[in-house]
Amino acid sequence: MTSTATLRERQCTPQQDALSDAQVTALLPLLDGWQRDHQSITRTFSFPDYVATLAFVNAIAPMIHEQDHHPELTVTYNRCVVRYNTHSVNDGKGGLSDNDFICAARIDAIYQQAA
Repeated sequence: MTSTATLRERQCTPQQDALSDAQVTALLPLLDGWQRDHQSITRTFSFPDYVATLAFVNAIAPMIHEQDHHPELTVTYNRCVVRYNTHSVNDGKGGLSDNDFICAARIDAIYQQAA
């Protein structure tokens, strides 16, 4: 059975097949505060000010680069919205893959360490 800790330990790999709805439904509760938004998962992280928001972005950047799985980031004064999906699955139509959940779990861990 997959756990949050198991997700954090895994490495992203090239993905061709999207997760099924049942797989997404099973994985989503492992992530604190993440929501499904069609073919993406998103979470809004809140901070006291812009400097703290940018510090978070800089803290997650090395992991994102290392895993070579880049989210869409929306950065405002005291929030950062992280949106993950995998463009390469479903014959290039996109969807959710294991990589999205691996990186989301890793981002959660980084956020918890900073809090």
